[in-house]
Amino acid sequence: MSVLEELRALDPRDPGRWPLSFRVGAVAIWFFVVTFVLGYVWVWQTKNPELQAAQSQEQTLRVEFHNKHAKAVNLDVYKQQLKDIERSFGALLRQLPGKTEVPNLLVDISQTGLAAGLEEQLFQPAPEVKKDFYAELPIKIRLSGGYHQLAQFVSGIAALPRIVTLGDIEIKPASKDSYDQLVLDLTAKTYRYLDEEELATAETERRKEQKALHHSGS
Repeated sequence: MSVLEELRALDPRDPGRWPLSFRVGAVAIWFFVVTFVLGYVWVWQTKNPELQAAQSQEQTLRVEFHNKHAKAVNLDVYKQQLKDIERSFGALLRQLPGKTEVPNLLVDISQTGLAAGLEEQLFQPAPEVKKDFYAELPIKIRLSGGYHQLAQFVSGIAALPRIVTLGDIEIKPASKDSYDQLVLDLTAKTYRYLDEEELATAETERRKEQKALHHSGS
């Protein structure tokens, strides 16, 4: 009887009557299957979190690589944009007067109102406010005149070579019976850049403040 015929003759419901060689083979196959299943389950349960972490890290690295690659490809463009920004910043900085130029700028602002035919009732510079690299100089102004004269004054301020902003604007009639005479109250702000000595002083004061805060916090 051939092996194939012997396999066909085996009764699966009574393995105890199988020949010894078949019983040993069946036990070996069953042991292999059980070992494989248990090993697969154990490896899956223990290694699956590591696999997911590795896949997540791979995705993060892919995104990081893509971003860095895009930056590297556009590096020349970024350098050109930086040069353009520095050029624009330099142009704006040149519009800020130095400390010695401020008095002339105040005269220009005052003369702009007079040139428009307005009566200057108040021109009061306030204490300057220092920022990071510049100082802000507020000026309270009150002018009286006609509507077109006020418009001419605003246009004249905009045409000045230095940066001057107008805020806190209030326009009202000069009197109850006056319709063509107006009073303009506003705060004009001009700016000047801080020189190297002022910047160094400001940096020293900033460090002292940080040191004081650090000591008070500890």
